[in-house]
Amino acid sequence: MTSLLEQPGMLQPVIAMGRSRAIAAGVDPCEYDTITAGLKRASDWTAAFRAAGAAHLTAARQAGQEDHRATAADAYLAAAACCHIATTVPTSDREGHMEAAGAMARALTILQPGVRQLSHATFRGTLTPQPGDPSAPLVLIVPGLDSSRAEFHTNAVALHRRGLATLAIDGPGQGELAPATTVRPDYHAVVTQALDAVLATGLQPRATGLMALSLGGYYGALSLAREPRLSAGVIVSGPSTLTWNQLPELLQAILAIRAGNPGAAAAFAAHVDVCRFAAQITQPLLVIDGEKDVIPGYTNGHDLARLARRAEYLLVPAGDHLVGNRRWQWLPRAADFLRDRLAFS
Repeated sequence: MTSLLEQPGMLQPVIAMGRSRAIAAGVDPCEYDTITAGLKRASDWTAAFRAAGAAHLTAARQAGQEDHRATAADAYLAAAACCHIATTVPTSDREGHMEAAGAMARALTILQPGVRQLSHATFRGTLTPQPGDPSAPLVLIVPGLDSSRAEFHTNAVALHRRGLATLAIDGPGQGELAPATTVRPDYHAVVTQALDAVLATGLQPRATGLMALSLGGYYGALSLAREPRLSAGVIVSGPSTLTWNQLPELLQAILAIRAGNPGAAAAFAAHVDVCRFAAQITQPLLVIDGEKDVIPGYTNGHDLARLARRAEYLLVPAGDHLVGNRRWQWLPRAADFLRDRLAFS
């Protein structure tokens, strides 16, 4: 994997592809440009972002010792973002996953004291209830191939501001579980277990939906088809199909790490086909794609939107993968979509 990142010409595409994603995850734009300007090769990526994360962790601890709680929280959020982005290239270094999860948990302890960290064999979760409302509608946030629950903190904030509780999860092969588990195509079972775990905390959400992103969009679509407790969904940049031998080499390398080996990755990709179950999705569904998100071997969400029974399709002009470069054009609409369909269901 390291040899792929050391190939001539690899650095600039990695920097260009990662910028909007890193900023959406919470990396300051100027810091992103500063970090990436110092890279000599793509294989330097992980160490550089881990170093930036470590600097933010040091600042957070110092601020905490001085009782500057807001500053500490901001620094922990920045650390979580940098440590997570460090893991988004094909590398065997998995420590950034744990650092990102730990930093995010410390930030939320300051910012949202009611947050609960859930631990299960198949997932790790960050549960953010609505204060004083144990029956508030709940939205599961499902990350993608090389994502984690730390990456989509701002999505959770947007939902929480609209009166919704959130549960952001890392499932098999994702985030905090990436070092010890591999991706699984029956992810709907993980969603079912996550919903059960929420009920075990004493919360009784009067409706439940999900927001699922990138490969998580496939997981989310499958869960909508299989889990009757889900009442609405938003899918962002999710694949309708994956064709292994057409995927870019970088994406194949990442999937091979998350699946365990290239053979397992190819077998996993063969499962990804929403056409097998999309007609069974009867809930209100908003499918969002970026117009410029064109990845060979990765068919975007138009097939899902066409086949699901109550789907709306939003194609964002000039949007990239995760539509990170046009968040203002879809995140408020997506959060309102879920609020309207869950709060009044």
